[in-house]
Amino acid sequence: MSEERGSSAQTEEDEDLFVSAMESPEAARLSAEDLSPSSNGPRDDDPDDLFAEATEEVSLDSPERQPILSDGPSPAITPVSISPRVDVFDRSPDLDEEEEENRDTFDIQISVSDPEKVGDGMNAFMVYKVTTKTSLSIFSRDEVCVKRRFSDFLGLHSKLASKYMHMGFIVPPAPEKSIVGMTKVKVGKEDLSSVEFVEKRRSALERYLLRTVKHPALLKDPDVLQFLESSELPRAVSTQALSGAGILRMVNKAADAVNKMTIKMNESDAWFEEKQQQFENLDVQLRKLHVSVESLVCHRKELSVNTALFAKSAAMLGNSEDHTALSRALSQLAEVEEKIEQLHQEQANADFYLISELLGDYVRLITAVRGVFDQRMKTWGKWQDAQLMLQRKREAEAKLQYASKPEKLQQARDEIREEIEEWEGKVQHGERDFEQISRNIRREVGQFEKERVKDFRVVIMKYLESLVHSQQQLIKYWEAFLPEAKAIA
Repeated sequence: MSEERGSSAQTEEDEDLFVSAMESPEAARLSAEDLSPSSNGPRDDDPDDLFAEATEEVSLDSPERQPILSDGPSPAITPVSISPRVDVFDRSPDLDEEEEENRDTFDIQISVSDPEKVGDGMNAFMVYKVTTKTSLSIFSRDEVCVKRRFSDFLGLHSKLASKYMHMGFIVPPAPEKSIVGMTKVKVGKEDLSSVEFVEKRRSALERYLLRTVKHPALLKDPDVLQFLESSELPRAVSTQALSGAGILRMVNKAADAVNKMTIKMNESDAWFEEKQQQFENLDVQLRKLHVSVESLVCHRKELSVNTALFAKSAAMLGNSEDHTALSRALSQLAEVEEKIEQLHQEQANADFYLISELLGDYVRLITAVRGVFDQRMKTWGKWQDAQLMLQRKREAEAKLQYASKPEKLQQARDEIREEIEEWEGKVQHGERDFEQISRNIRREVGQFEKERVKDFRVVIMKYLESLVHSQQQLIKYWEAFLPEAKAIA
């Protein structure tokens, strides 16, 4: 009896210790520090890191790492209304924490709906209705509806990427072009594939806008506000894949790939080296999973078609059967198979719109993340080039000490001194830019990984619910059919 009381007291003591630890301000502070965006990304022992075991290496020279930016005549870009550099780069941790808390509380809803074909033949294009509902003061109205075409979305991404990627901000990528899919729509084929293509694009455009406005800096950007509010937009140019600007983009991407092979950065920050390897492995695993899910979608659609054929054959057999009970059972079986065919179709849609689209989005987002790491490398390269040039100027100044013409020595010294001061300023500027983009990337990656885990958790739960519902419906249909099967005599 005393042993039981001692055990009970020990248990209560343990519980008190646990409760006091949870209520301790020190514990709360440590928990907040673990989630702070100023920390070096998520902890290695984070149980929510779904891809912590990914170790497969990939090539650093993959051309898919480069964002698709327009190098030709770019669309008109509204300047960013940011006066001091400190507003963009040097934000205090307190502001960052407050900003993160507000990310999930801001009130804005965006929907892309009512796709409409405008024009005929190869000059036709699709127009989408973009509806924004918000109470944010930066918008002039609580609700606004505008019409936008696909090239307008691409133009918006091009503007944002050119303004923010070199700062280390992760700019969500716009949906990819599909020449084949859009050609079917243009020539007027109203088949199932065209309808699915338009719906997939509409859904992708909506997710793109939602991801864009989740970023505080992008939400306040003048080009984003103009896109969501203005009834008319300047025509986006250089967005066609087969245009001259598109070919120039491919050439520049190849040149950047060569530059990355020649620039060897001695990474002194272990956090960046670890994160780059993590995202390379994550990219490979996401692409493999995306291919597998797309194959699953195709197989489930084939199963739906074959189930419909089976239902039709069972119905025809039931009509030709003389035995009454057997005929009725076959007819009931055909009805059950028709319902199951619908379930397979709905599950194929869930496979695609929940899992496949999420994976496709994150494959493109990982490319954008790796793009900001490349921007950091370019910033480092500019800093090193400035240091090298400064060293050469100083060597030239030293050589002037041995000049054979003293009458020209003072003038040359003055000129080389001015150049040295100029390059010293460039070196300081390059070092400051490198430190700033490094801080921004740390903060952006930390927030990105929290959003990634959150998105996957939500989608996986929805997907499991759809699977459970589908199986429950199957059981219900077969249980209802069972008496008919037993009635066959």
